[in-house]
Amino acid sequence: MAAPASAATPKVELRNVNLRYFGLEGETEALKDVSISIAPGEFVAIIGQSGCGKSTLLSLISGILMPTDGTVLLDGKPVTGPSRKVGYMLQQDYLFEWRTILENAVLGAEIQGADMAKARERAAALLTRYGLGQFLRHLPRQLSGGMRQRVALARTLCTEPDVVLLDEPFAALDSQTRLALSDEIAVILRREKKTAILVTHDIGEAVSMAERVIVLSRRPGRVKSDHAIRFAGAHGTRPTPLAARNSAEFNGYFNALWQELEVHVEG
Repeated sequence: MAAPASAATPKVELRNVNLRYFGLEGETEALKDVSISIAPGEFVAIIGQSGCGKSTLLSLISGILMPTDGTVLLDGKPVTGPSRKVGYMLQQDYLFEWRTILENAVLGAEIQGADMAKARERAAALLTRYGLGQFLRHLPRQLSGGMRQRVALARTLCTEPDVVLLDEPFAALDSQTRLALSDEIAVILRREKKTAILVTHDIGEAVSMAERVIVLSRRPGRVKSDHAIRFAGAHGTRPTPLAARNSAEFNGYFNALWQELEVHVEG
């Protein structure tokens, strides 16, 4: 019998994970010997060149994919399939245009067969908290891109997951909206005490939002480095992402990560 989860048990852990795809052209090695440990409540960003396996890691953590070798653990227990403990927020909001904002926000709970009265109550509270209370009966086409992504976040959090996976959730937005929304979502996830894993191509986004930034090598993806991100300030506090970008430490972290990624760019 597995030991119960404790304060020392990582929320998410990958142990010597390998993933290989098999197709008509043969075998493709996507990930090789990946080991990562993420503590409860930690915010981690994963960066790397296109095709290095960043999004594949999220699929393994979510239970959508199974590793070829190695183990993926959630609260110390092997991941054998999708779990209600894990929420997934994608690059596109994937809102149903014929459903109201509130109806979209409860979609995950509906699929899971949850108590829908409680789900609607929670979704309405989340949407109101995120500044969308007056839009509950609106349709997605009536909202801006940033507002739609807030609805997608509410839909993700409505099922009350412990872990939130963010797969480039701001990539489709303009730069101003992207900055503002990344600030909002980082604050929301910390306030909700969620463990968050962000995949992004944006180094500045990773540094400003996350407490750790993990760099993957080119395919097959390996953990090349793992950077703790710390900003000066009162003990136990962290600046918002917008404030972090103006901090004295930001450029140092950004440049160090940029140099690491440049090693993998072909001339």
